[in-house]
Amino acid sequence: MRAKRSIAKAKPAAAAALSGAMLDEVRGLILEGRQQTARMVNAGLTLLYWQIGDRIRREILGEKRADYGAEIVSALGRQLEQEFGRGFSEKSLHHMIRFAEAFPSVEIVSALLRELSWTHFRALIYLDDPLKRDFYAEMCRIERWSTRALQKRIQSMLYERTALSKKPAQLIEQNLKALREEDRLTPDLVFRDPYMLDFLGLRDTYSEQDLETALLREIESFLLELGVGFAFVERQKRITLDGDDYYLDLLFYHRLLRRLVVIELKIGDFKAADVGQMELYLRWLDRHERQKGEEKPIGLILCAGKKRETVEVLELEPRGIHVAEYLTELPPRELLEQRLHEAVIRARRQIEQHGAEEAPAKPDSSLGKRVVK
Repeated sequence: MRAKRSIAKAKPAAAAALSGAMLDEVRGLILEGRQQTARMVNAGLTLLYWQIGDRIRREILGEKRADYGAEIVSALGRQLEQEFGRGFSEKSLHHMIRFAEAFPSVEIVSALLRELSWTHFRALIYLDDPLKRDFYAEMCRIERWSTRALQKRIQSMLYERTALSKKPAQLIEQNLKALREEDRLTPDLVFRDPYMLDFLGLRDTYSEQDLETALLREIESFLLELGVGFAFVERQKRITLDGDDYYLDLLFYHRLLRRLVVIELKIGDFKAADVGQMELYLRWLDRHERQKGEEKPIGLILCAGKKRETVEVLELEPRGIHVAEYLTELPPRELLEQRLHEAVIRARRQIEQHGAEEAPAKPDSSLGKRVVK
């Protein structure tokens, strides 16, 4: 009799457990279905906005009669708003027109729609520089930024801080094309200069150990500043050569680049001697830690002062070494803009001069001041 009672009690318990598991599964299916439906609706609306903007741009504004075109857009907006709501007002129509102007290719728009919403595009379309706009669009797609994350990265001048922005326009276009068509990320798209480390709360005097400890304490914020794809591997990794021990400050792995990344921290200015140390680490890792299918390890020397002329003379990038400054206190935005603008001009001028020196002779036809101390 007791056995029968136990079985009788077990059946409701098993049924309850099964019911709970089924509930969780069905709930997950419903939520996933809603998300997919919302994405499809959003993508459909965004494509509709592009089609409306493109049609108005070509059929009305294409006649280059500004006053006439503006009157038609205004009248069209009033009528559409009355019938379909504020989403089709005159102001909204101007956003759609700008959308079609900024992204004239429907193929590119369709590809971006898988990850970008209308609010993403609204943040992008008023960026004046087409290369900057394409950079943010493609990085947003591949790294799946939220609208808030996109706006924050634009505000922090991420594009201007990348190594890519300091290259000639043709090379920037090639990198963005490879990213768009092949999802191929390059170190020029990944590394930044300077890095914003204001979240560490470091003030006045601090040691390299203080800096390293603070970065690990705020590892989540540090990974966000480094960019998507970085995974922390080890702190103070020991390597031994001829009985001598060496210690790498921070070792990361970048999933998209498929390579190890060494980060060495310097609280002072960059020194040429730092390069030899980094080269030793990279060669050791290439020989002992590099796995099949991975690219060669690369290094980032993160320092308080970059000494740009020294870095330029050493020509470090072909050796897989990048040098960047970090800021523990953010300068005024105007100062940062000026400093980055000057850095871009200086870098591009150097590339042009280097190219001119390598080219065969033709017949004669007659901020920067660093913020952290």
